[in-house]
Parts: sequence; structure tokens; C-alpha cells
Amino acid sequence: MPWPIAGLPAAKLAPTRPILLQALPLTCSPALTPPGAAEELRALLATAVRAEVVPRLLLRQGVRTNRTAKLDDPEEEDGAVPGPEDVVALVALVMTSDAATALCFVETLRLQGVTLERLHLELLAPAARRLGQLWVEDLCSFADVTLGLGRLQQVLRQLSPAFVAPARRHDLRRRAALLPLPGEQHSFGLTMVAEFFLRAGWEVWSEPAPSEDALIELVTGQWFAVLGLSVSCDSGIDHLPKLIHRVRRSSRNEAIGIMVGGRVFNENPGLAAQVGADATARDGRQAALQAETLLALLADRTIR
Repeated sequence: MPWPIAGLPAAKLAPTRPILLQALPLTCSPALTPPGAAEELRALLATAVRAEVVPRLLLRQGVRTNRTAKLDDPEEEDGAVPGPEDVVALVALVMTSDAATALCFVETLRLQGVTLERLHLELLAPAARRLGQLWVEDLCSFADVTLGLGRLQQVLRQLSPAFVAPARRHDLRRRAALLPLPGEQHSFGLTMVAEFFLRAGWEVWSEPAPSEDALIELVTGQWFAVLGLSVSCDSGIDHLPKLIHRVRRSSRNEAIGIMVGGRVFNENPGLAAQVGADATARDGRQAALQAETLLALLADRTIR
């Protein structure tokens, strides 16, 4: 069986765009446009979105502009920061336009100095959460959310080559399985977490297990240093301790590290220990750092 990083689902892109953006091409890739044209088109997009789309959305939703937020990483303290208005604009684009136009907008921010890490953590992730909120608040349909997330997935895929690390020498110790809880269906957040693991030089298995038995079969047949489980529904918490116990008992790696994540654990981090997990993380960057800690602990146990 191959070692997959699950492919991003293709979105069925809408055939039309807002009138404001119809003059823009289907790609902003410098390789496919004349010298200087990509930058000019990106500038046009940024001007159009910021001048016409964003102000109306901000007035409608009461969003305050804030471009002073900082990441905890000292190396990221300088440079541009995506603001709430950028999140609003991206959500509007993925819901009303196509993935190529959304990518142009994201690339515009990148040209303005926003780092790839900030684009992942402070633009794409909040945009995905906002799509979910719109559905919960009955402001859009489930189909709209699915289409929007599909377009965000395409943007994420286009950014991936520049974001992830070059392939390292094969290291059996740096294997992670990042999966939704069996029975749940969500992929964007896990895909982003996988990007941070790949960037740190991990091999990532992200093909969902359709059942608990399938998950147990996976960890029995494959060696993983870390298993990450994402939980989106409160109802999945009750059975999680039993599942984690089964994983530890059956895993090919007897010292496997188990991480949990998702909205439930973001709201109550202490719940991770209660269900028997080793760690939790609020985002992809923190998850990759936690995995490194678990890997070091595993090495220490092996030496002893």
C-alpha cells in the first residue's frame, strides 16, 4: 500500500465571477503570464477587492480592521499581517468566485510581505472557520460551505510547494497519521496540519479510516511515531478514551504518541489528558512542535 498524503478534493468551480473581477485571468502564476503582468493583475485584484468588496462586507458585518496582531514566534514579528478585512474578502471570493481568483488575492498579500505561515494560520484557517460559522448562523447553505472549502483546499494545494520542506532522507521515526475521528467527515483543518508536518520533514498518512476497526488495522500494520485525531463533534468525546486505549494496546509502535485536536479541545485543552491523549494543539504549527516533543520522548524511552 502506498504512503499517501490524501489528495485535495477538486472543487466544482462556478462558471461565472463577480462583474468586478471578470477582467482577471484564471491564473496568477508568473510562469503563465508575461513579465510584470502577474504583479499588475494582482495589484488590480487587491485594489478592486479592498476598494469595493471589503468595505461593503465590513459595514454589513461590523468587522473592525486590525493589522497589529502578532504570532508568538519572534521570527514572525516583522512583516505584514492579515487582518479581519482580508479574511472577509477571502471568504467572499471563495463563495462567489473561483479558486484562481482567491489564489490571486492570497498571492497579493504574499507580495505585500505576509509570510506563508501567517497566510496559513491567520488567513486560510480563519476563513475556513468563518465559512462554518456562516452555515451555523444559517447565512449560507451547506453546499455553499462545501464549495468554499473546496476552493480553499485548492489555494492550499497551490501554496504547498513553496511551504513544505524539501524531501529529507527517509526516516522511519518521522511518520505520523493525521486522521479525523472515524465516522466524522472534515478535511481542511487536517490538511493544513499535514502541511506543517510535511514542512518539518515528516511523512504523513492522511487517508481517513472509515471505522474504528480500520484505524486499529492501520496502526497495527504500519509503524507511526504519532497518531493525530481530529474531533469536530462533542458526541465523539465519550468514546474517545476507549478508542485511544485500543490504539495503544494494538499499535505496532508500543510507545506511540497520541495527539488530539479540533474545536472541542481548543475550547478545553485539559480534556486531552482526560481522554488519555499525550498532547493537543490549537493549530498546525503547534501540532508539529508537539510532535517533535513526543518524538524526543519516544527516543528517550527507546534508549532506556
